[in-house]
Amino acid sequence: MNWKRYHRQIIIPFFGEEGQKRLEKARVIVIGAGGLGSPVITYLAAAGVGRIGVVDHDKVEVTNLNRQTIHAGRTGENKAISAVKYIHQLNPEIEAVAYPFMLSPDNILEIFRDWDVVVSCVDSMRLRYLINDACFLLKKPMIHAAVFETEGEAITFTYQNGSPCYRCIYPRAIEHETPGIFGFTAGFFGTIQAAETIKLLSEFGDILEGRMIRVDLASMEWYEIKVRQRDNCELCSGKIREINPERYGHI
Repeated sequence: MNWKRYHRQIIIPFFGEEGQKRLEKARVIVIGAGGLGSPVITYLAAAGVGRIGVVDHDKVEVTNLNRQTIHAGRTGENKAISAVKYIHQLNPEIEAVAYPFMLSPDNILEIFRDWDVVVSCVDSMRLRYLINDACFLLKKPMIHAAVFETEGEAITFTYQNGSPCYRCIYPRAIEHETPGIFGFTAGFFGTIQAAETIKLLSEFGDILEGRMIRVDLASMEWYEIKVRQRDNCELCSGKIREINPERYGHI
């Protein structure tokens, strides 16, 4: 890689060349190339993460473009393929892989097995459960965020040392109609996900393990919620030992 591209982050004392080498070797898969996925993909590629995978079965629509900034000019194209084109334009040194189809209980373990970190940028709770469960079983860290209008949340799950999982926070799925969203809300929380991913890979700073941040950008109120492993969590307690399609219903 041409390290001159990354000079401004390499000169950060606690990051340096070692941090850049870790990013260069890293493999990160982003699930969803939408409002959250756009800033995640942008900042991971710009930072020099060596291999980035993008999973998305949807096509780009004009209503996406207030927040899904990586797809400008590519309406009608599959989002994963569009995202890979964007990555190559932004940073030709990055290896990018498109998965232009839906994640399912049948393919998720095979897809996740070759990646170091999973970034969840999806808007379905059932799909979040599937991603969470697969990451737990494979012991792959998962960076989560969710957004609504001007609000959102973010947390990092490492599934290590008794840390909680997504089911510990949300034991039951509550699906809502597609919410309204400002582009800046998705951009804000997607950037937090990118930061968490880079910190985790480069081994600096404090990640959001065991603590969820919630922010309302309308009032600029910030909350930090301590999250612990729930005693009767189906996943953490060992009740869930495999990916059973019947558990996730229609995704």
